[in-house]
Amino acid sequence: MRLQFGCPNNDFEETKSFADWILKIGEGTIGSPNDGEVEVEFPEDVIVPSTGDHIHSIVSCIYSSFQNHLDDPSYFQDKAILVPTNEEVDAINDYMLELMKDEGKTYLSSDSLCETETEDSFEELVYSPDVLNAFKASRILNHKLILKKVFRSCCFVISTKPEDYAMVLDYKSQFPIAVCFAMTINKSQGQSLSNVGLYLRRPVFTHDQLYVVVSCVTSKKGLKVLICDEEGRSTNKTKNDVYKEVLQRL
Repeated sequence: MRLQFGCPNNDFEETKSFADWILKIGEGTIGSPNDGEVEVEFPEDVIVPSTGDHIHSIVSCIYSSFQNHLDDPSYFQDKAILVPTNEEVDAINDYMLELMKDEGKTYLSSDSLCETETEDSFEELVYSPDVLNAFKASRILNHKLILKKVFRSCCFVISTKPEDYAMVLDYKSQFPIAVCFAMTINKSQGQSLSNVGLYLRRPVFTHDQLYVVVSCVTSKKGLKVLICDEEGRSTNKTKNDVYKEVLQRL
């Protein structure tokens, strides 16, 4: 459906071929027969070549000359670099902020233990604000937020509960926004993007993550991929995780 929306009439055959390739990624039928992990090869025309600084390569491809468009909100619409983990998200967002001449402003979160009916002095001692500020986990934003003048951000409210994570304490953290030149693949689900950069410093690690990326782009020419092998060298192959028992129960 996304490809039909962004498909010019003269590219119909190429779009249909790309759509079939996307479906094979999602169904786990591309590459060798598998039920779990299999290596897949990306078309050469979507591969971003890189010989050293991979973050520079993917940023230059998706956000070309972005410093000249900081006052143009349309430039940043429908663009994103997608990665498997928050570690790569932070690295790319920090890199892009460093490229901006504006000094920006730094904001710190306010983290504290939630009130309980019983007082636990040991817990208060162990989980000091410094310890809470250092937590990094899914759905918990970093303690430090640097903002500069640009028209792209991703907003969401944090609600932290002890059952959400493998920890024994209940604490609250208030930070409503995060820089979003890059985001995790999981957070991109449901979005339609005209320009998608997939940066795989490490492979995907859950069912259908690869399909989520390739299915959110509205045209083949809008997809650019930079994949690293185990030695950190650029390649055109990566693994696809598809567990077919999940599909059989739909």
